[in-house]
Parts: sequence; C-alpha cells; structure tokens
Amino acid sequence: MLFAVIGSSAGKSREEIMAVYPRHKAFLDPFVARGEVVGVGPFTDPAGGNMALFRNRAAAEAFAAGDPFLLEGVVKAYQIKDWGDQTLS
Repeated sequence: MLFAVIGSSAGKSREEIMAVYPRHKAFLDPFVARGEVVGVGPFTDPAGGNMALFRNRAAAEAFAAGDPFLLEGVVKAYQIKDWGDQTLS
C-alpha cells in the first residue's frame, strides 16, 4: 500500500509558489533520498494543488505536517489517503 498526500491549492501565483519552492524542495529531498517517495508533483488543471505518493504513512504524515508549502500558505491543507496500487495487465 502507498499513501497519497494531496494538497489543495491556496490560490497563490506562480511567483509566490516559486518563492517558497527552494524551501519545499530542501524539505522534500531527504524523503526522496531515503526512498520514501514514489512520485511527487503539481496538478496541472486550473484548480491546482499537488500530490505526493509515499511508501509509508509515517513519512507521509511527517511531510504533510512540515512542508513549507503548507506552513507558508501555498497549500491550504493536506489530506492523506491510503492508496492500493493495483497493476493492470
């Protein structure tokens, strides 16, 4: 099982998002280095937001609690959902 961390957009401009991005990336990098992240990135539809897939709930919860995107208002809220990966043949 994987754990999806889904962020809802706070409606910030690209400029505002990119001002926080270096701190967000520096916070995310250790999770990636430990192999806890399967994938991460923004939604590209007009509603925006982002999503990251984690290999364990503890990492997902730590990320959701401490991400600068949340702490600095780029993300309005994070929701963690269990995701049952099923490969289709």
